[in-house]
Amino acid sequence: MNIMAPKRAKMQVEVVHDLVCPWCYLGLKRLLRTLASRPDIQAELIWRPFLLNPDMPRAGMARADYVARKFGGEERAKRLYASIAEIGIAEGIPFRFERIRRTPSSIDAHRLVRWADAHGRGTHMVEALFAAHFCDGRDIGDWQVLIAIAGACGLDAMAAHAFLHSDAESDAIHAENLRAHRLGINGVPCFVIAGRHAIAGAQEPEVIARLLDIAVVESEEY
Repeated sequence: MNIMAPKRAKMQVEVVHDLVCPWCYLGLKRLLRTLASRPDIQAELIWRPFLLNPDMPRAGMARADYVARKFGGEERAKRLYASIAEIGIAEGIPFRFERIRRTPSSIDAHRLVRWADAHGRGTHMVEALFAAHFCDGRDIGDWQVLIAIAGACGLDAMAAHAFLHSDAESDAIHAENLRAHRLGINGVPCFVIAGRHAIAGAQEPEVIARLLDIAVVESEEY
């Protein structure tokens, strides 16, 4: 007797994020955990870049200078980072903010995500970039670091080198960032489900699941 597997709902989930945003790392972990618990949904993740620091020099800046400019001082930053690190433990993220020596421009990292996604490795690349920056303190604005991460993700390191040197997708990153702002997205992470439902912040899996339920019901009505 043939037992037909239940039909899976196909659904696009747009992930508006910045790779230097710790809340985006937390939000991604929670999203992936939610999707892993939903075999009834076949999700297609669409990576949408957002630039939290659009005026950041392409070479980045010393972490101490960035912290002073962003938070007004190291002590305030330490309190915030300690709170994020505590939340990260529950999500299996070993945040090591003290290892970060430079705050990079995220443009080239976003470019690499688009390139990796075209080769079927977008999600793997995003997770690897987050881990490299927040757990290992690596400079994800440095091309040599990005090329090494590409190779570790199973991609052709020489091809990644050529891609980064081409400056391809730079205009697309800026256009996507502008698009996000025009849509009213002022902070990340933001998840847009089925093109209709948006939810901002590193929401708990239960909240994401409820929005997925609504989208599934709507898809069955069409």
